Amino acid sequence: MLDDLRVRALRGATTLERDDREHLLERTGELIQTVFERNGLREEDLISLVFTATDDISSAFPAEAARIAGITHVPLLCARELDIDGGVPRCIRVLVHAYTDRAVTELRHPYLHAARQLRTDLPE
Repeated sequence: MLDDLRVRALRGATTLERDDREHLLERTGELIQTVFERNGLREEDLISLVFTATDDISSAFPAEAARIAGITHVPLLCARELDIDGGVPRCIRVLVHAYTDRAVTELRHPYLHAARQLRTDLPE
């Protein structure tokens, strides 16, 4: 029901084994698909997606993977992640704003590959 919908934010991250365009698109596509599947989202539910990438990624924009996945009518933004000593290398993060009827405690924030270490406290 429309009255039950709330704006929620979802987070997720993945890592690359190498800075290669095809690999970036594959891993970012996997991240987007996992966010959608775990949270029952469709493009119509989306408000915006914000991607960040660490400084060691320059082969492609992560948002390109969203366009390839068919997300064509939603604002996308890419930015640089802070360069923190000891941070996770070759890491892409996403912040998804969407309408959902799920409670905050029901949301699933996927952290894939080596990014899992960023949020070991979250349920899969």
